Amino acid sequence: MLNTQKKMTETKKTSFLGNLTVQIVIAMLLGAFLGIFVHHNYDATFAKEFSDKIKILATVFIRLVQMIIALLVFSTLVPGIAKLGDVKTVGRVGGKALGWFFSASFISLLIGLFWVNVLQPGVGLNLSNIDLSTAAEVTGNTKSFSTQNFVEHIIPKSIVEAMANNEIIQIVIFSIFFGLAAASIGTYAKPVTHFIEVLSHIVLKMVNYVMKFAPMGVFGAIAGVFAIKDLNELVFTYIKFFGSFLVGIGSLWIFLLAIGFLFLGKRMKTLLNHIVGPLIIAFSTTSSEAVFPKLTEELERFGIKDKIVAFMLPLGYSFNLDGSMMYMTFASLFIAQAYGIDLDMGTQMTMLLVLMLTSKGIAGVPRASLVIVAATCGMFKIPIEGIALILPIDHFCDMFRSATNVLGNALATSVVGKWEGEDSE
Repeated sequence: MLNTQKKMTETKKTSFLGNLTVQIVIAMLLGAFLGIFVHHNYDATFAKEFSDKIKILATVFIRLVQMIIALLVFSTLVPGIAKLGDVKTVGRVGGKALGWFFSASFISLLIGLFWVNVLQPGVGLNLSNIDLSTAAEVTGNTKSFSTQNFVEHIIPKSIVEAMANNEIIQIVIFSIFFGLAAASIGTYAKPVTHFIEVLSHIVLKMVNYVMKFAPMGVFGAIAGVFAIKDLNELVFTYIKFFGSFLVGIGSLWIFLLAIGFLFLGKRMKTLLNHIVGPLIIAFSTTSSEAVFPKLTEELERFGIKDKIVAFMLPLGYSFNLDGSMMYMTFASLFIAQAYGIDLDMGTQMTMLLVLMLTSKGIAGVPRASLVIVAATCGMFKIPIEGIALILPIDHFCDMFRSATNVLGNALATSVVGKWEGEDSE
């Protein structure tokens, strides 16, 4: 009887996912058409006002997701660690996770490094029409990326503050300690872990309600961007940069998919079917955070045990941002090329290692990739005002970065789940 009910529930969810994906694609197309119409038929002042107002739809959706992320991470990670058992098991799974994350990050950075040197999109760029004042918002945040502030950002001083600010890495660290403590106590802690597990089911039910707003959010995000961006100008001005970036991100996708088929075999196709909805949402809203709850649900439906998903995914969102990593080396060296600064390969490899370390745990920072790029440029005597070169096209790059981050984390969770024998098929 229970199995029948479970199958019926899964069938309904599958149907829901299919409908949601179609709705999101339609919303994305409608948003693009509306934004282009406004841009070409109304003046810039009206288009800016329209963009600001229509983006409220996207803000509503993303804030609804942010509303439940802290509770979701805590309520799924604590029981997950408690179920994993002792510190030795947690260390083994965590070791595999971090090994995968740092390997994937290094390869992603290398891909960006390779293509920016081969294609050289910044060489010969005309800087005369670039408004450097637009970089002030980003470059002003680079002061916070000292070693001290980096550590302070990772280690929470208050779990309440961490939850209030949706600092995923801080919540993860608290949850790991809490889960390990609960596991060490044994049966005495079961009432608490059971309560937290029930809480996770309630939060996941909320996810289903929140995701109904996804098409609305996608529509608002796309319409708002296309209303104020002149596509013709963007295409002709940045075709070399954006085209080179797409070559790089395309290479990263080929690599990730190849690794997926190598480790998962035919099941890789099934995984892609499960995560197509989250991929589209991340792409259209430029927020991998917006799909965290739905991605959790889809990976469990794919067959990865909840304790592995609960452990891997929050860690991945802090340590495994493949698309962002590839973009960071690409953008940093693009700016150096634009200013005619020649960096030898040793310096570039040093920059790569710096990026790999400083980028960990900054998933919650607004425009994190740009802030890290600006900080790295300053470290290597590259004008950080060069961020203004890529700001006009950054939103479109971010669409691909966000989707790639989702793919990378889904793949990492699935592979580690298989290694641990926690893949149900």
